[in-house]
Amino acid sequence: MLDINLLRNDPEKVRENIRKKFQDEKLPMVDEVISMDKEYREAIQQGDNLRNKRKVLSKEIGGLLGKGQKEEAEKVKAQVAEMAEELAALEVKEEELKAEIRKRMLVIPNIIDDSVPIGKDDSENVEIQRYGEPVVPEWEVPYHVDIMERLSGIDLDAARKTSGNGFYYLMGDIARLHSAILSYARDFMIDRGFTYVVPPFMIHGNVVTGVMSFAEMENMMYKIEGEDLYLIGTSEHSMIGKFIDTILDESQLPQTLTSYSPCFRKEVGAHGIEERGVYRIHQFEKQEMIVICKPEESPMWFDRLWQNTVDFFRTLDIPVRTLECCSGDLADLKVKSLDVEAWSPRQKKYFEVGSCSNLGDAQARRLQIRVKGADGSKYLAHTLNNTCVAPPRMLIAFLENNLRADGTVAIPEALRMYMGGKDHIG
Repeated sequence: MLDINLLRNDPEKVRENIRKKFQDEKLPMVDEVISMDKEYREAIQQGDNLRNKRKVLSKEIGGLLGKGQKEEAEKVKAQVAEMAEELAALEVKEEELKAEIRKRMLVIPNIIDDSVPIGKDDSENVEIQRYGEPVVPEWEVPYHVDIMERLSGIDLDAARKTSGNGFYYLMGDIARLHSAILSYARDFMIDRGFTYVVPPFMIHGNVVTGVMSFAEMENMMYKIEGEDLYLIGTSEHSMIGKFIDTILDESQLPQTLTSYSPCFRKEVGAHGIEERGVYRIHQFEKQEMIVICKPEESPMWFDRLWQNTVDFFRTLDIPVRTLECCSGDLADLKVKSLDVEAWSPRQKKYFEVGSCSNLGDAQARRLQIRVKGADGSKYLAHTLNNTCVAPPRMLIAFLENNLRADGTVAIPEALRMYMGGKDHIG
């Protein structure tokens, strides 16, 4: 959410940013907010003036009564009563205007970084760099579910009976590989100085609207019926929410945290849920990175975060590339975002396995996450998040890139201690 002062002082900058994100339908909201904000501030001023007058008149009543001038005192009391009614009406108006302003401010997009490429959608994202040599083996690489089924590692049919499409049973060495990847990711991030956290897997509605846009919430979040609780779509939601209404001392920054959680997503949209496959599903697990820092440090942390993901995948012999998200592909709260994509030998192309985002002070403003500076001043923190690894999607990349001609799957050195010393499965 933007600072209202930006709309007051530089509305054209906000309009230009909306155009860069190809959301022209939101342009009228800028003038609506400016008009409502003017009316809101006038209502506050009127209210303050009335309170001051009421205070003066209330003192006058006491003086008149002290002089025995009851009739005059009653007239002043009547004036005070009228003011009370007027004040009550103004307070209602203030609350209504405040709610309408916030409703619009929540959907006006955050100001994107100057370095973000301008484009309408993900087809215009820009490749930055490749890491590792993408290889296509001489033999045909089977579909990832076929690889898992040959290793007795997945049962989609049973999951479909118990839960429907978008769910799975992982079994045997594939299930163990899934857990091994998460355990390795946990230790990988701890070794890089991050604090390991297991957060709540459900959060209140005010936290949800604090960390994401309403459109994302509607398309992603599962709500617990009859309760103000939502299942998290990623641990970022509860990890950033951990700091709601908090004033952090500058000496406590940066907060560098890595969190494990299951993730639950409706996955509403044109892409739909795969009937056969684990690329887009309703339930998965993830190791996440979260940083809360001073504003001037967020660009540096952004680069560190995505580099962690690249380094992690390279230790598992998986070629990856980084892709800068264009303006039209950025969620409204994001200042800048970069995707990490893994090589698929079967599809002969890269696919997304992680996303790194700098949200500036947008989440901090919504959740009131503030920092107390050395001079006693208070300012909003910056928040960032990044996926370290999210199996089972990552399993697709792992199995395809480590599959051998005989149908066995090689286990890279880094994972063997988590797989009981095995150097392959199958």
